[in-house]
Amino acid sequence: MRVGVLTGGGDCPGLNAVIRAVVRKGVQEYGYDFVGFRDGWRGPLENDTIRLDIPAVRGILPRGGTILGSSRTNPLKQEDGIRRIKENLTKQEVEALIVIGGEDTLGVATRLSDEYGVPCVGVPKTIDNDLSATDYTFGFDTAVGIATEAIDRLHTTAESHMRVLVCEVMGRHAGWIAIHSGLAGGANVILIPEQRFDVDKVCAWITSRFKASYAPIVVVAEGAMPKDGDMVLKDESMDSFGHVRLSGVGEWLAKEIERRTGKEARTTVLGHIQRGGTPSAFDRWLATRFGLHAIEAVRDGDFGKMVALRGTDIVRVPIADATAKLKTVDPKLYDEVGVFFG
Repeated sequence: MRVGVLTGGGDCPGLNAVIRAVVRKGVQEYGYDFVGFRDGWRGPLENDTIRLDIPAVRGILPRGGTILGSSRTNPLKQEDGIRRIKENLTKQEVEALIVIGGEDTLGVATRLSDEYGVPCVGVPKTIDNDLSATDYTFGFDTAVGIATEAIDRLHTTAESHMRVLVCEVMGRHAGWIAIHSGLAGGANVILIPEQRFDVDKVCAWITSRFKASYAPIVVVAEGAMPKDGDMVLKDESMDSFGHVRLSGVGEWLAKEIERRTGKEARTTVLGHIQRGGTPSAFDRWLATRFGLHAIEAVRDGDFGKMVALRGTDIVRVPIADATAKLKTVDPKLYDEVGVFFG
């Protein structure tokens, strides 16, 4: 059997660990051949490939990013996209495709598998941790660790100058990074997309913090919105999946805080720092296990499925279940951490 592998959407730590595990087990135990498609769905669209064998995956376990490259290419928006993918898979003699990605990448895999008969196995990847049907996605733990370290560092400079520091983290529709890193880093305010925030209340928490002679840290997810406003956009451009470019809510909020409280406020936008660099030990462990179980699903002919973490077990679920709706922060969890606000 010849198996194709691609990584789509935003890069994240742990992608290379999945590729390594898939190839190592597939070659050593099943005798499979592998081909890697470059830059997400662009690879099978344009028949752009690299050979994947054991020498090709040697030493990549601790590396961030992906040796295959990634993109936000949406083949469903391309002229004859599905036909071109099927033709190129046939040319490469690929009998199964392992698709490593988040909501958008796996959404395409669902369509290909369910409607067009392309044999796909999915692996969940996103630092946002917002895919349903899996407890955790790899990349999330690393992103939270990076954000927490940044918040720890912001505390010392905030106290030195007695100013408000706003830390903007990733999280378009789900505030998992914000709530995990904010709680772990001792933030005084955490703002997430699931709960519209009241700027006056935020300012009250900040004022209370100053009264206790401490400088406040505000952690805000990029998709968080005020009650009386809209999502703050970097610009109006959209990618091929219809997503606008976010970033800017942190800067907007800092200006509002200064205007309403008279206290100096500065913003730090972590951005792609959260996605880059070496994966954490947990993400290497999880990504490796996902890869091992994904190639087992291929061996079993169990297509249209995604590997998922349930507790400490790796299970298989329909890819469609993982992309049917986003996994967002439960209001009860947000209420839990509210005791630390202000």
